[in-house]
Amino acid sequence: MSSGLTTHVLDTGREGPATGVDVELQRLDSTGESETIARGTTNDDGRLDEPLLTPDQMESGTYQLVFDVESYYRKGPSESTFLEIVPVRFVIDDPEEHYHVPLLLSPGGYTTYRGS
Repeated sequence: MSSGLTTHVLDTGREGPATGVDVELQRLDSTGESETIARGTTNDDGRLDEPLLTPDQMESGTYQLVFDVESYYRKGPSESTFLEIVPVRFVIDDPEEHYHVPLLLSPGGYTTYRGS
């Protein structure tokens, strides 16, 4: 059973959660145009308080998470100016499954994967 779409941001440079990262979820149509359908800010655990999509809202399609890491770095752990936003584009092909898209963040780079 799906528990929707969730994300988690970890700051590998600080070896812990990234608190206060603004996250935007966009749905892309067949032409590549995007529409923002959800927003949130990571909590003290680096997670959003609510799923970006609940199980009832899950639909097949192409989505993009946009992480505002520039604001995170300006307010907090370093003064890195390398990254501004981190876009992660992915496909939901089975809305019955849970999709978890973590972001491992550092001042000079990032990694993402499909989590569980």
